[in-house]
Amino acid sequence: MTEPTQPRRSMEDRFPRALWVRLIIYVAVGHLFAAFIYLLFTLGAQNQ
Repeated sequence: MTEPTQPRRSMEDRFPRALWVRLIIYVAVGHLFAAFIYLLFTLGAQNQ
């Protein structure tokens, strides 16, 4: 059997660190925005 010439790369080798940071920031901001919209709908429903 021949061994692979290149060992398996970790996820970080395939995607640069800046991409991971940007992805985490986008997910966090998206969740904060969704929570804000949910808060607006909740407060709007209580004021009727």
